[in-house]
Amino acid sequence: MSSCRLGGHSPVSERKPPEVSIVIPAFNEAESLDDLLPRLRTCVPDAEILVVDDGSTDNTFEVCERHGIRCHRHPYNMGNGASVKDGARRARGCILVFMDADGQHLPEQVARLLERFRATDVDMLVGARSWSGQAGLLRGMGNRIFNWMASWMSGHSVKDLTSGLRVVKASRFREFLHLMPNGFSYPTTSTMAFFRSGYTVGYEPVDVRPRRGTSHLNIWREGLRFMLIIFKTGTIYSPLKLFAPVSLFLFLVASGLYAYTYATQGRFTNMAALLYMTSLLTFMIGLVSEQITNLMFSHREYSETKDPGKCRDQRENEN
Repeated sequence: MSSCRLGGHSPVSERKPPEVSIVIPAFNEAESLDDLLPRLRTCVPDAEILVVDDGSTDNTFEVCERHGIRCHRHPYNMGNGASVKDGARRARGCILVFMDADGQHLPEQVARLLERFRATDVDMLVGARSWSGQAGLLRGMGNRIFNWMASWMSGHSVKDLTSGLRVVKASRFREFLHLMPNGFSYPTTSTMAFFRSGYTVGYEPVDVRPRRGTSHLNIWREGLRFMLIIFKTGTIYSPLKLFAPVSLFLFLVASGLYAYTYATQGRFTNMAALLYMTSLLTFMIGLVSEQITNLMFSHREYSETKDPGKCRDQRENEN
């Protein structure tokens, strides 16, 4: 296990905003947080640690209080994505780190990702798990399929679409909060949105350990949800990549049906005509959706004042 050496060892000042905020969504994770929080504070002492308690029924909030960690409580369970968005809004740092509360993500890996993030100057750095780091054979195979589909839609190599361990510039991430779901699929949406906006995304191999406690994911339900999110973000990223193949398929079926009926019956059927019209309409819907997407992203407004590089430069000047 690598050692934790990142910055100084002074506590985070309440008056001076920290550069790094670590956001941890948690739902009934008291046991794992009791082990994770002190190790995380040791490894990244200058970072703000923010736990979002998503309506836990155990003593998650009390564990955070005991370790002196800032914790915001939801009155009821709102979903992992909702907790991430809430944490992103409340975090004070220019750099956001998102990690799971179940103990799978190692604090030592967080420190290493931050060092790599600063060295590469990407907009988002994702901790990419190896095959052995996947939670089971079926989930590992599912994630590989998701990675392939996302790579095809975006035109970029996606090494881990669903990893919850990532470092990102806060100003960039907050641009897409309105697109992110309240469930477990926020990593998918954020990755695709970054690619669509021309922001840089990097990957760094990380080791993970088996989670502590019981998983709150249902593999079949969440697998279907991931697929739906991929297609949803695909329509945001490039609608024609979804609609054009469907249109082509309908056109080929119509042509085949027309050729068969003409050869056997010597006439053009209504079904072939309907398929041709459906093919044309599908393509036109994709074309219009593509233009709407371009307009939506071209009119995006954001501020550069919270860029992590500028924050660092300002603090160096202040010192």
